[in-house]
Amino acid sequence: MSKKIIITAFIALLGTVSLYSQVQVIRDKKGQKVKIEIEPLKPTIVNFEPFVWTSEPPADCPFPASKEFSQVRFLGVKSGFYFADTFYPTWGDDDLQYSPYTDGGCWRLDGSWDNSWSGGANAVTGQAVMEGNDPQNIVVYSLGTQPGAPMPYTGRYPCGSLMHNGVWYYGTYCLGPEGGTRYGDITVNWPWLGPFVGFRTSTDKGRSWKNCPHTPEKAIFGESGLYGHPVKIGSPHFVDFGKNMQYSPDGKAYMVAHGADMNDAKPRFWNSSWITGDNIYMLRVTPSVENINDPAKWEFYGGKDASGNAVWTNDFSQIKPLLEWNNNMGCVTVTYNAPLKKYLMCVTDGGNTVSKMNTYLLESESLTGEWKLVTYLKSFGEQAYFVNIPAKFISDDGKVMWLMYSGNFATNWNGENIQSNPPGSHYGLVMQKVQLLK
Repeated sequence: MSKKIIITAFIALLGTVSLYSQVQVIRDKKGQKVKIEIEPLKPTIVNFEPFVWTSEPPADCPFPASKEFSQVRFLGVKSGFYFADTFYPTWGDDDLQYSPYTDGGCWRLDGSWDNSWSGGANAVTGQAVMEGNDPQNIVVYSLGTQPGAPMPYTGRYPCGSLMHNGVWYYGTYCLGPEGGTRYGDITVNWPWLGPFVGFRTSTDKGRSWKNCPHTPEKAIFGESGLYGHPVKIGSPHFVDFGKNMQYSPDGKAYMVAHGADMNDAKPRFWNSSWITGDNIYMLRVTPSVENINDPAKWEFYGGKDASGNAVWTNDFSQIKPLLEWNNNMGCVTVTYNAPLKKYLMCVTDGGNTVSKMNTYLLESESLTGEWKLVTYLKSFGEQAYFVNIPAKFISDDGKVMWLMYSGNFATNWNGENIQSNPPGSHYGLVMQKVQLLK
């Protein structure tokens, strides 16, 4: 491939809406043709012998075994970038994927780099585009960064991100007390999960933004995580309904979140952290710029009635857990697998926030359950976190897909020796090709 390449998708896109401001600096002034004068940064590929990961659920696992799938085969292909972390793609109507990122750098189309760091008073989060249909040939590039003060917390990170009808909704949540907090004789990472703040919005696909009207001190749902007080809407993520939310059952956008409540028989200092929790919660809204930051427009899952039907309420105090497993839950994502007509849920139990981490996959025919265990990946990564399944990378039969995650950020904290398992796991953007097996 020539180092001077013309990407026709960019030309078509820019010819209509001029999305990407950084492309302007390399637009030919005379012919107005868009050219990239450097080779796009390519993903790092690792190949290894395929294997089936043995499922090892704890004895107290509350989920019944799936009758459809019981194993996951890693197909021996890893793709990814040594970028930042916190990549959660959302599939736009233009066939591009849009994702937040933070705590590191991300390449730009002009060859420069943007850098983001979500800890401290000057916290900054980034936004990126993923272009391509194959993770082994994907191009990922930054569209810039945005500041977001975390006070009275000490960190503010990206979470729920949705591109729908050309509008990008970008959520953030808070953490504390510090990224490296001493507790007894160990150091832990962001042990207290703060509130979900709300959304900043972009109507030009990430070129410019309208700031979130809420603040960490006065978050959208009124929760506080100060002094370790547990929150319920912790680090929420939108359910991936496919391209432009095409498979939403009712046109609403759904979010899943992890958290805890005050009634805990076995509390921990990091009981409700960025990667640990007791419960999974769900909420929904009809997406629009007017609705997204209005708490009155949101509905919360409130359990099931006597007939087994889901109850939805506008009263946050009536929210109920969708799923419960004390001290075994954490960051959660859900993707609709259209070929299989099933929802797939990824949950990560982050141990003590810096130890080996466990990820398990659940499946269900509906968002409100019953959720069943597909596989329990003990010490996955061995420290994989923010695990999700992009709908765009699911095969036509629904059985082959890519696990996207970041990993191994704390490889030697507290004397722990974190290894790379499966091969290719590392800090940054990691994608593993997997297959569901019966």
